[in-house]
Amino acid sequence: MNLKFKIKSVEGNARSGVAEVRGKKFHTPAFLPVATLASVRALDFRDLKEIGVEIIMANTFHLHLKPGDELIKELGGLHRFMNFDGVIATDSGGFQVFSLGFGMEHGIGKIADNIFLEKLRNVSRKGEKWVEVDDEGITFRNPLNGSFMRLTPEKSMKIQSNLGSDIVFVFDECTSPLSDKEYTAKALERTNRWIEKCLECYDKSQAIFGIVQGGEYEDLRLKSVEFILRHEFDGYGIGGSLGKSKADMLKILEWVVPRLPEEKPRHLLGIGAVEDIFNSVERGIDMFDCVSPTRWARRGVLYVSPEGGGNVKNKFRVHIKNADFKRDSRPLDPACDCFVCLNHSRAYLHHLFVSNELSYFRLASYHNVRFFVRLMEEIRSAIEGGYLSELRREWLGE
Repeated sequence: MNLKFKIKSVEGNARSGVAEVRGKKFHTPAFLPVATLASVRALDFRDLKEIGVEIIMANTFHLHLKPGDELIKELGGLHRFMNFDGVIATDSGGFQVFSLGFGMEHGIGKIADNIFLEKLRNVSRKGEKWVEVDDEGITFRNPLNGSFMRLTPEKSMKIQSNLGSDIVFVFDECTSPLSDKEYTAKALERTNRWIEKCLECYDKSQAIFGIVQGGEYEDLRLKSVEFILRHEFDGYGIGGSLGKSKADMLKILEWVVPRLPEEKPRHLLGIGAVEDIFNSVERGIDMFDCVSPTRWARRGVLYVSPEGGGNVKNKFRVHIKNADFKRDSRPLDPACDCFVCLNHSRAYLHHLFVSNELSYFRLASYHNVRFFVRLMEEIRSAIEGGYLSELRREWLGE
């Protein structure tokens, strides 16, 4: 296998560790900023290095469409293309199967709360689905031009090989929180067949992660784990529908994580809320990826620690467009060590956002990504120092 993982400290089920792949290291628990199109939005490689980003997640599906994985290979692979010398992971395109399929049809994400589900029952017309799934792969409409394209396990592995990422994920079908057990079971069987094809043809110079599927159903999740453990992987992702509530997500982790090998990293795909990170780390998760830092930044939403007024109720976020910030000369977050908080006031960030100044987007993204990198640094230190429960209370008030 191509990834080495060493656990440094353990507190309960939480672990801090260091992973090495292709001569590059990253520390866990780790947050992977998402570089959908070979770019963490509004940031360049110098920013990522200053922020302390050791590993990112790029998007197989979108890079295949634009600029094209073969072009990226011709230009030396993702590392050279974007001039990033850290670890690059690529997803398989499986989540896009969901987002262009059930995600569009149901208008839903990986987790659905009961209020949302009640509203959905009263909606007579659902969105258009752009994906058709069969046993061999998916047919989808290119969101750039509407043409029909095909993605299979073999093609996903080929694209990821062309991209030259360090860590690849197997091709899977991500089901919806509204998928019933019968469909989820069929999707799991399909995913298992796809996984076997991925293992046959992936680039053996890359590290490969398997993905545990099965939706919100315990027997299906355990069936998926049993299948995954019959094969050799460098690490494990936990993906697909994570239930109809955050409580469902935590139950799924409690079913799955204890059955995964301790000596390999575990990645919870597409999750990045502060409370979810704490709860998942405490259950043995090592890696997270999410678009939330840069996506919220573009919308005028900035993350703050408890010292900056962040809490579970406001989701550790402030809306910088609010008029209250117009004359606020304080730093955005007094606990943050990023250059934005050390040099600029809330009033200045408010001014940039309401004026639609381009510099706002870089400053906001820089801070939000540093917020999560710093959070993971604090969590690692707490695990190694034996005070994770105290850090949790400081942040979550529990």
